[in-house]
Amino acid sequence: MPVKITTLIENNPGEHLGLKFEHGLSFFIEKDEYRILFDTGQSGAFIANSKQLKADLGFLDFVVLSHGHYDHSRGLRFLAEVTTDFKLIMGQGFFDEKYGVKNNTSEYLGNNFDEQFLADQKIAYQFVDQQLTELLPNVYVVTGFPRIHEDEKINPRFMVNRNGIFQADCFDDEILLAIDSSEGLVVILGCSHPGMKNMLDSAVNLLKRPLYAVVGGTHLVESSKSSLQMSMDYLQSDTLKVIGVSHCTGKVAMDQLEASNDRFYLNRTGSTLLIS
Repeated sequence: MPVKITTLIENNPGEHLGLKFEHGLSFFIEKDEYRILFDTGQSGAFIANSKQLKADLGFLDFVVLSHGHYDHSRGLRFLAEVTTDFKLIMGQGFFDEKYGVKNNTSEYLGNNFDEQFLADQKIAYQFVDQQLTELLPNVYVVTGFPRIHEDEKINPRFMVNRNGIFQADCFDDEILLAIDSSEGLVVILGCSHPGMKNMLDSAVNLLKRPLYAVVGGTHLVESSKSSLQMSMDYLQSDTLKVIGVSHCTGKVAMDQLEASNDRFYLNRTGSTLLIS
């Protein structure tokens, strides 16, 4: 059956000028009779957009939050005003206090709810505890990414506060969604802090299927020149036919992809990808 992925919100506006956009990400995914929301942006704007895009958020099987940064998770509070009849999926360490730290200053970058909020709202939730979890037939959550590609470095400004002490954030909470379609794997990324190549390789290695499409954030915005070129080369894979990366991918990377890779499209607010 077809897979339909609608971008409810993203950094960039699309052709539909009535839609709101923000620094954030949210995808509405339809497969067979199932509905999955992947990330919730940083506000309730994705909900207003969903009505314009005819994406019914009143019926959801799962909400998957890629990691605990505000621009991917903060909209959950607003979603709870619409529906709580879904199962929430998160990675281990999702509720760690996440910060951006530079010199003697810090800025809170984490989400705006806790487990008590989920209990109060009667939202069922699960922390994935293995590398590969099958949510639905041919729909998987992947986490625990081996750090194979040495060029993919996490910016040291990202930290977690544990008992009053700042420590490097390794983003062990980050998860991706992989859908095994008739064409191959369709992978949805949040921000790819553990490294885009590390994450995509994990999905391919665990599921033993070729990578057909990738959408979402890649965090190439902070890549060095040499690392960015390695990622550009990686995305030239013969099996990869659809590249809809944006959000934290960065303008330099997206401009290079648009100029050099005819399988790239700018996945912006209101974009819909349909894979048979």
